[in-house]
Amino acid sequence: MNTRSRVRAGAVAVAFALLAAGCTGSGSGGGVKGTPGAAGLRDPYFPKLGNGGYDVSHYALTLSYDPATGRLDGRTEITAKATQDLSAFNLDLAGLTVRGATVDGAPAAVNRAGTELTLRPRDDIDDGAEFRATVTYDGVPEKITDSDGAEEGWLKTADGALALGEPTGSTAWFPGNHHPSDKAAYDITVTVPAGVKALSNGVLAAERKTADGRTTSVWHVAEPMASYLAMLAIGRFDTTNTTALGGKVPVLTAADPVVAAETAALRARIPELLQWETENFGPYPFAAAGAIVERDGDAGYALETQTRPVLPSGSFDTSTLVHEMAHQWYGDSVTPATWKDMWLNESFATYAEWLYAEDFAHTPAQKNFEKAFANDAAWAFPPAEPPTSEDLFGVPVYQRGAMVLHRIRQEVGDDTFYEILAGWPAEHRHGNASTKDFTEYVESVAGRDLSGLWNVWLYGDEKPDEPTD
Repeated sequence: MNTRSRVRAGAVAVAFALLAAGCTGSGSGGGVKGTPGAAGLRDPYFPKLGNGGYDVSHYALTLSYDPATGRLDGRTEITAKATQDLSAFNLDLAGLTVRGATVDGAPAAVNRAGTELTLRPRDDIDDGAEFRATVTYDGVPEKITDSDGAEEGWLKTADGALALGEPTGSTAWFPGNHHPSDKAAYDITVTVPAGVKALSNGVLAAERKTADGRTTSVWHVAEPMASYLAMLAIGRFDTTNTTALGGKVPVLTAADPVVAAETAALRARIPELLQWETENFGPYPFAAAGAIVERDGDAGYALETQTRPVLPSGSFDTSTLVHEMAHQWYGDSVTPATWKDMWLNESFATYAEWLYAEDFAHTPAQKNFEKAFANDAAWAFPPAEPPTSEDLFGVPVYQRGAMVLHRIRQEVGDDTFYEILAGWPAEHRHGNASTKDFTEYVESVAGRDLSGLWNVWLYGDEKPDEPTD
């Protein structure tokens, strides 16, 4: 983004948990074998987000949307593996009406409490077993306003809708395990009225007309994706198709017709920018690329949605585009282990802007470092320790985070720094990583202890007297 289970102990605790989930016994054995998965992963900022007891490998979303009424009809099939013996498990879903659910084809009991959707299968699910859960639902999806005032979730536009998910907005349009630590492949099938397009992440696998003239599009994301990076843009768009990286990666760009002409030249530069980023950050991690440009007001910020960032036209400039495309390596492929690790996303994307300016605008990264150092707002809190969820996208996460990277560069030299720049996303490709993972990785490549740097620049409360202290 650009500015903006634990095990339950004791028979009494188990019995209470089963009662709370509406589960009074095991499916077939007559006694209690499984227990409910945790309703939340105790994330430092969103403790109820995500769920325990299983790991999702694939989402199949089948959606139909009518812009005239705002109604969404959905069916989500989740393929997952149990990580414990499960008598019940939770999904995150905000709003919408659940019409039914099955687990492995058999009807499952459904309980709803706020954004927690609990499914109790007919039979317990064994630890290590793969299972498929299907939920059907409908209604008018809701807009979610974050603690910092930003709007996400399902955003109505003049000709359709825009679904954006950082940090919790994906809960507004499909049920799932909505925490960045549980990444999965996706197939997203969307049916919309004639004359309207439905754009999403990944590769367009199929597009067909229905009997009544509507259009059904099927989007395939083979690489693991965190749910907050899933995107859906419905409306009228001017689209262009080209390729990048020697013809190996299809590039789809789309723009609202109102801003298509003014954004065409920069959209056409995406293959060129992608080439520059691969030279600095290593091999591109996905099978598709591109961007979607909306009118100002449809979205209040740019977001690094996987393979195809979304940007409002007012923010569609080279620097912001470089930032969001850099996230494909830092944030999308290597995703934070928890929301507390958000600085790992934004520091690299911000530093990508500094590197681009260094290569093409005759502005050394040192100048941007000094400018950020002089900004008092960058010192409001340590980048690795935002005080609250409201601070996740604060200036220190971006600017002081980028300063951390520049200090690493100064400490280890350019050769080692560029090795880290490409090696970090290679080390955790398509996975998750924490701040501890990063500091240990940097020290392993540098071959020395850098605790002094971390203590001052990453975790320190005080601003150093000089930029290079």
